[in-house]
Amino acid sequence: MGELPANVEVVLVPCESGPLPDLSRVEFLVPADWAREVLLGKLGAMPRLRVVQTLSAGVDWLRGRVPEGITVCNARGVYDGPVAEWIVATILAMQRGLMTNHDAQLAADWRPFVADELAGLRALILGYGSIGVAVAERLRPFGVEVVGVARTRREGALGLDDLDSVLPSADILIDLLPLTAETEGILDARRLGLLPPGALLVNAGRGATVDTPALVDAIRNGRLRAALDVTDPEPLPSDHPLWLLPGVLISPHMAGDSRRSLGRACALAGDQIRRFAAGEKLENQVPPHLLA
Repeated sequence: MGELPANVEVVLVPCESGPLPDLSRVEFLVPADWAREVLLGKLGAMPRLRVVQTLSAGVDWLRGRVPEGITVCNARGVYDGPVAEWIVATILAMQRGLMTNHDAQLAADWRPFVADELAGLRALILGYGSIGVAVAERLRPFGVEVVGVARTRREGALGLDDLDSVLPSADILIDLLPLTAETEGILDARRLGLLPPGALLVNAGRGATVDTPALVDAIRNGRLRAALDVTDPEPLPSDHPLWLLPGVLISPHMAGDSRRSLGRACALAGDQIRRFAAGEKLENQVPPHLLA
């Protein structure tokens, strides 16, 4: 986090189980992933708390749990590069047949086949924020046409109201939506049915934005393929049908993780602490609709 001002007292929560330190004077909270539930259960013991700075970009785990008057800031921007790389890598793996090649390799089966290419495809990025922009920048050099969809229509992006009209033309649907009351289950059976046959769904946002049983049906029927870094439920149970369906690639919610991403998140938290101590405006303040 870097050097902190002399007037900042740091209280560390130990990783091991045991009694928590005195939290009554805490004004600025940086919860590590493993400590989220422990610390959220102790917000009542922090009467002076004013800011929660997450080390994650997503804040759905805070929905409805933060008392009024507390500012929440996230780690927006920290994970843009790794998530964008994961998305491009999975698209390449699925389109260029690398998954099929890997399965054939395990079976020692030399089986040539004709794969697809990226050039000329149309990718719809649902949740066109900073990560979506990073994905678009990496896909366009492959000759992919990119269409962004944001919560509301703006320059360079359509709005959620336009979603139904653009789904039928999407060869690839990239889901980067945060989980809110508005987006939960937004990709239901009807909307998945609007995608063209053979379309690829890439979900690196939140699993619950997709109707999982409907997705399973669409994959079983051969209509859709999927690359999933997030699922609903999560972790995905070992007996869940998604594990063994053909045309599916699954990773355990690690698209944004890299050897450097946690360091960037901690550096951001340090910058935020210095801003807070100096009375300056904090970056990455989370809008209320993401916490409702």
